[in-house]
Amino acid sequence: MMSETMNEKVEEIVEESEVVEEATVEVVDEAAAKIEELTKEIEELKRQLTEAKNDYYKAYADAENRKKRLQQDFDTNMKYRIQSFALDILPAIDNFERALSTATEDEALKNYQVGFKMIYDQLMGALKKEGVEQIEALDKPFDPNFHNAIMAEKVEGVESDMVIQEFQKGYILKDRLIRPSMVKVSE
Repeated sequence: MMSETMNEKVEEIVEESEVVEEATVEVVDEAAAKIEELTKEIEELKRQLTEAKNDYYKAYADAENRKKRLQQDFDTNMKYRIQSFALDILPAIDNFERALSTATEDEALKNYQVGFKMIYDQLMGALKKEGVEQIEALDKPFDPNFHNAIMAEKVEGVESDMVIQEFQKGYILKDRLIRPSMVKVSE
């Protein structure tokens, strides 16, 4: 009987062992499935994090580029802020130059010319202070970047493409042409 009880106990232990083994295999399989699921989730989160970082870097770079562009636009606007005013006042400067170049013997008109010259000099000084300067054209080689040739004439003793007469002065604002000189050039 003892052997029968022992056999039963052994069988019971074997059965329990099989049940435990099956349960262990089941738990291990579940754990492996859970690990695989979590690993996939981690990989997806890593991918999303990388994508978010890339989006952040792109947005940051765009913001920095926009900031630089706005600063450049602001600097350019400040640098050339007087351009519109200068273009509006240049015809008055031209008229002052015409009045000053007129020869007269009348003393009253000469006194006016002295006053005109003082006003002209003040205007030119104010423009120069803001970076507006006349283009020197007379007796210089013709440069299409600064001169607009409206006439050409063959002149003895003068090499070709030289400015021989200036009809209207040209002006630059800092490094920008705001009005070309109207000139006659030699052929």
